[in-house]
Amino acid sequence: MGKILEKLKILKVLASDGAWGTLLHAKGLKPGECPESWNIDHPAEIMDIAAQYINAGADMTETNSFGGNLFKLSHYGLEKKVTEINRRAAELSRNAAGTEKIVLGSVGPTGKILMMGEVSEKELYEAFKEQSIALASGGSDAIVVETMSDLDEARIAVRAAHENTSCEVICTMTFEKILTGEYRTMMGVSPAEMVPVMKEAGADIIGANCGNGIEGMIDIVREIRAVDRDIPVLVHANAGRPRYEDGKTVFPESPEEMASFVPSLISAGANIIGGCCGTTPEHIRLICEALKMLR
Repeated sequence: MGKILEKLKILKVLASDGAWGTLLHAKGLKPGECPESWNIDHPAEIMDIAAQYINAGADMTETNSFGGNLFKLSHYGLEKKVTEINRRAAELSRNAAGTEKIVLGSVGPTGKILMMGEVSEKELYEAFKEQSIALASGGSDAIVVETMSDLDEARIAVRAAHENTSCEVICTMTFEKILTGEYRTMMGVSPAEMVPVMKEAGADIIGANCGNGIEGMIDIVREIRAVDRDIPVLVHANAGRPRYEDGKTVFPESPEEMASFVPSLISAGANIIGGCCGTTPEHIRLICEALKMLR
């Protein structure tokens, strides 16, 4: 049994970290600059982000590797540094997390559309395999395949991580509420449809990230629980729905607002709660406090 599943047996609920992009931009990441290159060029800044979330009380922290696959890095001429960048990402988060806390190796979508013939299944598999192996070699306890909208791409990423590493594998997809009130990814996948496919591919934990504020995640978790009562569910919610104000993207939910929904989210069946876009260490600190009260 992996580190996360072992902790869940004891504590029942765990806290994850928050947004990385939000803090990277606050530290000076420029528009158009490769975030993952900071693992090499600004390692102290990357380790500080992970440390901020660990110090806020999170049980786990991600790695700065969301866009660390071959296809994304090739846009910056870094396609030959996939292994170096991802291994370093994991090492930095591992150093911040220590031995007791959990490191989640972040794997995001490639930006290639399988059904349009832009990439083959074999090419996707090899890209996710390369990234997952590098993250594992740097000290990741789990691989989190996140912000997915295409069921096939998510399935291939999960399988690549499951078959080529000893890490626990997590998959979260991004759902939006449609006019009928149901939740779907951009490619039309429902939370219920995600569950059996990801489990068969080898996911140990499933869930949702981005897209919605934390309140919207409650119905998504309920839908997952309607088809599977047992698999652990992870939620990384945005700090509310983004708004564009004065030339900037603003995420309106305060740490107090997000933390207020934690009891309802746990009641719906969530096991791990953290943040996505717009969340900060203060959001995570208050989420941790809410979880401690529930424990």
